Amino acid sequence: MLRGLNMDRQLLVSGLIEYAGRNHSTTDVIATDSSGVVHRTNWSAIRSRAQQVSAALLSEGISPGDRVATIAWNDHRHLEVYYGITGLGSVLHTINPRLRDQQIAWIVKHADDQLVFVDPDFLPVAEAIAPDTPSVRTWVVLANELPDTSLPNAVAYEEWINERKLINEWPLLDEWCAATLCYTSGTTGDPKGVVQSHRSIVLQTWATCTGDGHDVNSSQSILLAVPMFHVNGWAIPFAAAMSGAKLVLPGPDLSAAALVRQIQEEQITFSAGVPTIWLSVVQHLKETGLDIPSLRRIAVGGSAAPRSLMDTLEDDYGVFVSHVWGMTEMTQGSAGRFTHRVTGLDREEQRRRQAMAGRELYGVELRLVDEDGEDVTRDGSSPGELLARGPWVAGAYFELDDDTTHVADGDGVWLRTGDVATMDAEGYIAIVDRSKDVIKSGGEWISSIELENTAVGAAGVAEAAAVGMPHDRWGERPLLLVVLEPDAKFEREKILEAIKPHVASWWLPDAIVAVDEIPHTGTGKINKKLLRDKFSGFEWPT
Repeated sequence: MLRGLNMDRQLLVSGLIEYAGRNHSTTDVIATDSSGVVHRTNWSAIRSRAQQVSAALLSEGISPGDRVATIAWNDHRHLEVYYGITGLGSVLHTINPRLRDQQIAWIVKHADDQLVFVDPDFLPVAEAIAPDTPSVRTWVVLANELPDTSLPNAVAYEEWINERKLINEWPLLDEWCAATLCYTSGTTGDPKGVVQSHRSIVLQTWATCTGDGHDVNSSQSILLAVPMFHVNGWAIPFAAAMSGAKLVLPGPDLSAAALVRQIQEEQITFSAGVPTIWLSVVQHLKETGLDIPSLRRIAVGGSAAPRSLMDTLEDDYGVFVSHVWGMTEMTQGSAGRFTHRVTGLDREEQRRRQAMAGRELYGVELRLVDEDGEDVTRDGSSPGELLARGPWVAGAYFELDDDTTHVADGDGVWLRTGDVATMDAEGYIAIVDRSKDVIKSGGEWISSIELENTAVGAAGVAEAAAVGMPHDRWGERPLLLVVLEPDAKFEREKILEAIKPHVASWWLPDAIVAVDEIPHTGTGKINKKLLRDKFSGFEWPT
């Protein structure tokens, strides 16, 4: 084999912050902390303070490979910690504070976290789990001064890092070293740990910066509405450094009024978040008559955005909605930019594709298989379970022996995503359902997701959830649960009329029930298991 003669340089997370600090030193990073104070800093300062974090971790005896956790909002200190932990060679373990205390304690113990950074807002969580997490040697509270707390060995962040000198330079690591650790939400069992290497983080960050990714570049001003504790903020904290983009971190206040104010004041051009955030933003804009002229594009993931939301954002406010699909095990696996051919199609054909989960993104290979593991044709209509592999797709779980999620064939290992989907020849993905949530009626599949999306298009419906419930004749039939907008009247027939044009007649729900709220998991997805349990005694109308 004739080898290339390129230089041997490692792909490291520290290289991202080094680049940003060196070449985009004065580019703004604006953050709001949990006390509501706005901090205006830049990439040069973030780099320097991250080096202080690394020095402080070294003084605590933290070594490469040690897990260091965060329970924190999106702010400048959390960003500094992102780079201080990974730059040293220890493992950044972001914890979702929306999980139950028992789950968080289990995760901390399983990860064997040695030190935890905790936002003052989450001190009650930390205090509750501290007796059950003996591996944690130090709790660093992300504040200027240490609040009253029962936490053992607690110290204030600013005091903790200001006692340290900068490290001289980031250590040279092997790019295959672990960089981050995220746990799945564990809705069907114990959470599972996903470890990403430095190499995989850099590669997925490059993909995020491409035009077919999120097109993150130095001309953008980015509002990160995705929690940094959720799949590493969809890689955007890393992509902003790789590109030198302006980054705005909103802290705990994700209210529509706060987000709109930041979009206006900071001339935000791109943002990312779950659909519920943008539904509230649109409602606020309508109520106040405000506008967001700088915002050109948003990425939506976690669940599908209703067609009505996409229409309103694009037609009324000039904001293009790009669906992305991914999961903890891979971050991003698809993106929604149109191909050149699709840009020439009519509006309805474009919107049809826009409502899908994006196109297969280079770096992630996707395939569909049936119940027997045989490949399903990519014809845009035949459903199958979605499998994935690639250089930033998890090939195994952290410290888990009984792994049924990964399957091997003669061509390597594939990740079973648990999503049922269709794909077409252009790589467009349509998520039909989660494999555990798909409604099987008379031997045929009904997509709960499609029912929910069309129901939200009905007047007065704020949120919807469809679940399959046992039926004597058909095996399962769909039960539709709706949350109404304030002062809206429940009108079953009008909801059905809104759904009928979009689905087969036999998909129509046999019953619709108005509820006060729909439960969600710790990652913001509808908790179908809880709904099925709650309505387990439901009797179909005769």
